[in-house]
This record gives sequence, C-alpha cells and structure tokens, in this order.
Amino acid sequence: MIDRASVESVRRALAEDLAGYGDVTSRWTVPADLQGRAVIEARKEMVLCGLSLAAAVMREIDPEVVFTPMVKDGAFMAGRADLALLEGSARSILSAERTMLNFLMHLSGIATQSRRFAEAVVGTGATVVDTRKTTPGLRIWEKRAVVLGGCKNHRFGLFDMVLIKNNHLEAAGGVRAALDRVRVAAAPFIKIEVEVETEADLREAIACRADVIMLDNQEVEALRHLVRVAREIEPGVVLEASGGVSLTSVRAIAETGVDLISTSALTLGAPPADLGLTLSI
Repeated sequence: MIDRASVESVRRALAEDLAGYGDVTSRWTVPADLQGRAVIEARKEMVLCGLSLAAAVMREIDPEVVFTPMVKDGAFMAGRADLALLEGSARSILSAERTMLNFLMHLSGIATQSRRFAEAVVGTGATVVDTRKTTPGLRIWEKRAVVLGGCKNHRFGLFDMVLIKNNHLEAAGGVRAALDRVRVAAAPFIKIEVEVETEADLREAIACRADVIMLDNQEVEALRHLVRVAREIEPGVVLEASGGVSLTSVRAIAETGVDLISTSALTLGAPPADLGLTLSI
C-alpha cells in the first residue's frame, strides 16, 4: 500500500489523462465485458521502482483487475523481464496503461541512473547523494528511487537540515555571521552545512565547526587543493562536492577525497527506463 499523498499523486495523474471523460478510444473500441491479461515488461537493463504506484493506478481505475507483481522494487533487470501481470477488464487495463508506465519509466529511470553513479565511485570512499531538484509532488518517490539505485539522500526538504548557500551568506554577512546566527536558533540535532567557494571561506567554515562543508563549482585540481587544506586543519571534517557532476566526471571528483558528491543528475538527468505493456485476450 502507499501513503495518502501518493494516492493523491496517482489521482492527479489520472485526472490529467481522463479529464472526467474517461478513455474514449477504449470505451468505443473495446467491449465492456471483454477480459484480458497484460504483462508489464522491462525491455532493457534497468533498476525497478514504482510498482506499488502502478498498482495504485490500476486500483483507482478498476479495483476488480488483479495486479500481481512478479519482482520487487529495487530489483535489477539485466535485460527483458516480466515485472507484473494484470488480469481483468481489458478496457480498464488499457485506460490505466499509460499512467502506470509513466510512473514506472520515470522512477525506474532514476533508480537506474543512480545505480550508474554508485558504480562509478566504487572504491573511492565517496558517496553520491541527491538534491532537492525533484518533480513537484514526487519527491518522496524520486528519493526512494535514488536509494534503490545505490546512492543516498541528502536533505528531504528545507525543514530537516540547515544548508547555508551563497544567497544566505550575502544576506547574513558572511560565513561566520551566518553560522553564528544559526547556532543561536537551531536545535543541537539539526545538521548545519555551509557552501563555500574560496579557501578563505573554507578555513572560516572549519573554524566555526560547520558539520558539513560544500565545495561548490570547483575544477578537479582546485577541489583537490581545498580537500588537502581542509584535512590538514581538521581531518574529520565532512566535505561535499557539488556542481558540474556527471557520469563522466564523478569518478575524478570522488578521487579528490571528498566524502559526498551531490548532483541533480540523479533526478533531473535520468533518462526514462524502457518499459511496455502487452495485452492478450
């Protein structure tokens, strides 16, 4: 089962497709009493995510259709593979088809992309994490897909961690001023991260004992230098690299010695997974 917010996401997606009129093509071409079997299948290599959302779509359209998962979310498909079997009204299955596949293709694409990034940094000691650059209404699912693919989540929203970025620094008057203001207000369990772009700001952030320091938009050589400086001052400081991260660059970034690499490419840059649905009568 899925949570209430996810059910609402499913209903909004169906409302976009059906708009109160329903599937006029299936209604006018498929007999109302015609029963069928359909298989949702992976067509290429992928990591599966979103099967329970697909099942929820089918329940919203027609709870009488039997939706039987054949694998679990997080499963890796090396090639073609059957993912779920649907049995019931052919008209209902066809009405749900595209919305089910849209969720599955999108989320499985993110999970698959995350697997690629996780594999790219194996052995470096670095962890690839996501960002808040997500599809409105689908963040919890996109972040779940990231984890299923082998990467990790950064903060979930603006509520669970302090991340002081350049605009906050401008408004507060610099690294020390911003961190001092946060220390006064934040509960002890709230993690505090600050973004820096210069060595001077890095040194100040370490002196102010930020929990995590983000090294933003640095070339690899500059990043390596900043990591070395930070480790000499405070060996245990947690360092995060961000900006300009891609599958081709992430290994080199990881090898600079950073602990975390954050990238929106996990969620915004993921190509959709290749899935399809085949109906038989």
